[in-house]
Amino acid sequence: MRVIRFRPTSRVSRLSLWLAGAFLLATGCTSSLVNYEAQTHVVQPGETLLTIAWRYRRDYRQLARINGLDDPDLIFVGQRLQLHGTPAATSASAPASTARSQSLPPPAILPPPTWRWPANGEVVSRFGADSGLGNGIGIAGSLGAPVHAAAPGRVVYAGSGLIGYGQLLIIKHNDTYLSAYGHNSRLVVQQGDNVSSGQMIAEMGNGPAQRPQLHFEIRRNGVPEDPLRHLPR
Repeated sequence: MRVIRFRPTSRVSRLSLWLAGAFLLATGCTSSLVNYEAQTHVVQPGETLLTIAWRYRRDYRQLARINGLDDPDLIFVGQRLQLHGTPAATSASAPASTARSQSLPPPAILPPPTWRWPANGEVVSRFGADSGLGNGIGIAGSLGAPVHAAAPGRVVYAGSGLIGYGQLLIIKHNDTYLSAYGHNSRLVVQQGDNVSSGQMIAEMGNGPAQRPQLHFEIRRNGVPEDPLRHLPR
């Protein structure tokens, strides 16, 4: 079978492709670029099991079991992780850490915390939207407006390593529920901090189309859920 490779025939064509990619990154339209059905992922510099699981809408504990990881923090650049399947097979020669990781029970479903709105403003993008980040909602506001923790918990991620989210915070509320706050201009808490409900954690930055906006997500065992089902009316 003949394979046809597309090659831009002019500098204008190459420039057009580059501008299209830049537009996707600038507007946050990256969710469609993630293959959620991918079978494996090669660990890149700066990635953690949590951020990898977040990218593919998985629970990091499931990835740890599938890959026989006793310590989810111990992954290395270049390591190939399985994203789907059953826990890694054991044998008589398998290390004890692998055997222990398979004996872990499946994640429990704990009750959700009492949620509050993380910012004041109009909902300008809905859960499941085709454009932008469809994993949560967009809340409009003003540049530098305070962003608040939607429930008490511990900051498990603070940084800009996930494309499309900008400056991002992820808060763990219990072993079932996480929340995320993206498109911030400044983070005022850091990874490892405990936060209370309503505490200011960031300042709002520009989202898609360079308009001030907070991207907010709620995930249950790694799976995104519509925040409007949880937030007070």
